[in-house]
Order: sequence, then structure tokens, then C-alpha cells
Amino acid sequence: MRKAVSVVAACALMLGSAAQTAQACTGIFLIAADGTAVHARTLEFGVDLMSEIIMVPRGYARAGTTPDGKEGLKWTAKYASVGMNGAGQPILFDGLNERGLAAGLFYFPTSAGYMPYTPADAGKTIAPWELGSWMLENFASVDEVKANIGNIVVPSVVFSSWGFAPEVHFVVHDASGKSIVVEYVGGKLNVHDNPLGVLTNSPSFDWHMTNLRNYVNFSMTNVPPIQLGTVKLLPTGQGSGMLGLPGDFTPPSRFVRAVAFSQSVFKPKTGKDAILEAFHVLNQFDIPKGSARDGEKDANGNVQADYTLWTSASDLKAKRYHFRTYDNSQIRSLDLMNMNIDGKDIVKVSTKGDEVIKNLTPTTDGLKK
Repeated sequence: MRKAVSVVAACALMLGSAAQTAQACTGIFLIAADGTAVHARTLEFGVDLMSEIIMVPRGYARAGTTPDGKEGLKWTAKYASVGMNGAGQPILFDGLNERGLAAGLFYFPTSAGYMPYTPADAGKTIAPWELGSWMLENFASVDEVKANIGNIVVPSVVFSSWGFAPEVHFVVHDASGKSIVVEYVGGKLNVHDNPLGVLTNSPSFDWHMTNLRNYVNFSMTNVPPIQLGTVKLLPTGQGSGMLGLPGDFTPPSRFVRAVAFSQSVFKPKTGKDAILEAFHVLNQFDIPKGSARDGEKDANGNVQADYTLWTSASDLKAKRYHFRTYDNSQIRSLDLMNMNIDGKDIVKVSTKGDEVIKNLTPTTDGLKK
């Protein structure tokens, strides 16, 4: 069994204090006219998770983590996968596999309630943060995930380097356009069909879907003028159909806006168009450092503030993973099917790099410097 990559100590010290601020991830799902399905999302946290791109090859051996330290569920990757990790871990926080299945981990604070555990369950147990990789490495479709996820035990497991059990839930999409949300609430597994393909954070997914009913007046088109006696009230400008949509960074507000924007954009023609459209939609959810912060300093004297570490978009037809980071908005990509998916070990690709600002100023001779 290959050992997990250890978490960088400095990051681990900060993560505990940042845990309560990491509540702002937003995910959407677009389907192009050519049938390409695109899973896209942001990931926010209070500190840099030092995410890398990793490619997990076919045949990679795994063993789940249990609350009592026993060896958990064992499996060998049936399908290769690629995406983002975090905190040095050899598991995917977000990614897709060679069959066009995508899975994304989202923070789920105050709402997650994992399954009960006994030592007899060890052989079928995995930790919550391992669930995404387990799905991507074993299944080709949403239907397969739904048919098998009830066979495993997912209890509360303390992530030793962080000192707490992360509270998470997952969105899962496939190349056919199907989508589900996987949550553990009150000790039970809940699998929700996700017809709009959107996910944010707490409360539970069914609550968010009910909350959408508060916005039945939402419209992609401008509202008509209203005549009040002799006074005619005209909209002040374009976009009046979305007047009143919540604009803050809370999960309920982001869920409503994510539905509004992902449903209102013109259908992209191709997979490439859908990827670019997804990044445009998620521009609406990009959080600058300092805009969503705690009111008091932590034990180290720092103000913890969520910000958008990275944004990704997965083409589930071409099996390509696209991303940009807070420090570099250039969209970069990896083609899973052109990597060595039958290799012996995980392949890592750095996401580091600063923004490149291109100088277009012409010189006196008409050439650019």
C-alpha cells in the first residue's frame, strides 16, 4: 500500500483556524449543443491549500481511513482520474475520470452528520475526504455511483494533520448529463437528484431547492413598465428580470445566483464554448481576499478570510481538466487521455505561476516593446 503524502506542517497549523471560514465553494453544470457536459466550480478557503494537479493511474492501490486507525476499505483504481488535490494529499478534491464521471468536494459546515461506525465496519469504511477519489476510481456513471454508494460506511474521521473531522458533501456529474448530490445528514446517506446541476454549501441540498421557490419572479428578460395612475415606472436599465436576486457570499445566496446565471446563459455550441462560458459564469462568484472575513483575529493575530483559491472546469466528453488560480487567471488545461494512465504512480503538476500582463503599447516605429 502506498503511503499518503504528508501535509506540509505550516499549512496544517493554519488550517484548523481557517476551518470555520471555508464556506464559499460554488458549482455549476453546463451542457453544450453538441452534448458535451461540463462540471465547473470554485474552491474557497481561508488559507492556501497548496493544491496541485494530480493524475491517478489505473491500478493505483488504496486503503480507506477509519476512526480507530484500522485499515479501511481496500480498492484498486479501475479508472484513471485527474484533478485538484489539497494539503498535499494523494486524493482528489475535484476532478474527472477517463469515463467522463466528475466529482467535487464542497464544504458542508454545521450540516454534515456522518454514519455510525463500529470496528466490524472497518473493511468497508472510508473517510469523508476519500469519497471523491473512491467514486472516480471505481465508477463510470452517476447510475453506478447510486447503485454502489450504499455499500460503504462513511463515518466522522479526524484528519490527523488538521485536528478535526472535515464536514463535506459532494456533487457528481457524468457525461450523459446526469447529476446528483451526496450528503450525510443525521447519520444517514442522502443521495439527491440534481436537475439544475448546482451546489454550494450548507444547509442541505433539499433546503436549497425549496428556497428557490422564494425567487419565482426571476426572469432572464427585462420586466415590463408598470403604470401607477398617471405615473409610468420604467426599469432603470438592463437586467431588471433579475432585480432582487441576493448578492452576498452566503451559500443560499450563491446557490440562487448560480441557478439564475447557469440557466440563463445561451446554450454553448461546443465543449470549448461551454468551458469558456462556465468560467464567465463563475466570475460572478470569485471572492477577492478580504471580502468575506471573520470579525476577529485568530490566535496568531491574523484575520481569516475566504478567497477563491482556484476555479476549474471539466470537459466530460474530451476528458480535459481546465483551471485557473487566484494568482494566475490564465486558463490552463490537462488532457487525461494523453497522459500515461497506465503508469505506476501518481503524477503531479504544479499550479503555481504569476499573472502575465502583456504589454501592447506600440513604440514610435509601430512595434511593441
